[in-house]
Amino acid sequence: MDRNTRIIHENNVKDPSRGVVSPLVFATSFERGDDGISLPGGYLYSRYENPNRHALESKLSMMENGAACISFASGLAAATAVFQSLRSGDHILLPDDCYFSVKTIVNKLFAGFGLSCTVVDMSDISAVEAAIQSNTKVIWIETPSNPMLKIADITALVALAKKHQCFTVADNTWATPYHTQPIDAGIDIVLHSTTKYMGGHSDILGGALIFREMDERYHFIRAHQQYGGAVPSPFDCWLLCRSLQTFYARMPLHNENAMKLAQYLSQHPAIEAVLYPGLPSHPQHALASKQMKNGFGGMLSVRLKAGKDAALQLATSLKLFTHATSLGGVESLIEHRQSTEGPETKTPEDLLRISVGIEAAADLIADFDQALAKI
Repeated sequence: MDRNTRIIHENNVKDPSRGVVSPLVFATSFERGDDGISLPGGYLYSRYENPNRHALESKLSMMENGAACISFASGLAAATAVFQSLRSGDHILLPDDCYFSVKTIVNKLFAGFGLSCTVVDMSDISAVEAAIQSNTKVIWIETPSNPMLKIADITALVALAKKHQCFTVADNTWATPYHTQPIDAGIDIVLHSTTKYMGGHSDILGGALIFREMDERYHFIRAHQQYGGAVPSPFDCWLLCRSLQTFYARMPLHNENAMKLAQYLSQHPAIEAVLYPGLPSHPQHALASKQMKNGFGGMLSVRLKAGKDAALQLATSLKLFTHATSLGGVESLIEHRQSTEGPETKTPEDLLRISVGIEAAADLIADFDQALAKI
């Protein structure tokens, strides 16, 4: 069956009253059997496992072709769990253009635990290999990158990691399994901020790790989830399962709208550059075309010729695009990333990151048209 069918019909919590909608199980504790030991319902305590969380993890694992999924209360909680599985003295390779809080976790939260990291341009394989040290344990991949939309060659990086006995993590939040299947390319762990496209409505906070194998690291991180307690609530899991039912309907609209907007902006005289892998002008368009399917995603960035002030003016002049953080919702958002990331950022001051929603493309283009006319 097609994934669109499976995500709706498989791995649902069954309602004993035979309702067609999965029930929400709020219970934190579950009754034992008459023998005082057995668990007839299969659950003990909601921090360990919950029916709604089990349904969510089963669906996410299926979507990414993984062996298992572990869900968390946020995407950064999921990332932290991966770093927690490392040992003192281990070294991490991070993209030079990745979600800025990932670097913050390593540099600040794990500063006293002996972990170290090096940032490198993941689109340059020779640079990545040169950055590998004898204690490098993980190559962290983000493609497209945030917010410069660089494309990393997943197959080449997996081969490099195997050569140097590293494991790989791919943040697939932007591309989603609709466009990219990292596990099929050999990635060990796929990370999602399920807050974004998986949730799709800007009202759920969550994260997930999907594993290619149920290996020793998987079991450690499962224990970290259950004993550390950074688990999503049953309600968040229920909302995510509901959102996933429309995932394969929403993603084509995000993709089509982003392409139309990127094409429009690439021709506008006020725009210095449009960063979108679907455009032939993108330096890695050929790799993106090979590696991504069903299009190139709903995210793009633009740089303005007139600089930072013009970028801020544009962001506040738009009427349909809300000037706000985050991405992946049905509504379109725009953000001046440098302002969000702070003084340590390397993001250009003239850059705006755009999350293209599922509104009518003509209306989104008209909104930019009126806002750009004011610059």
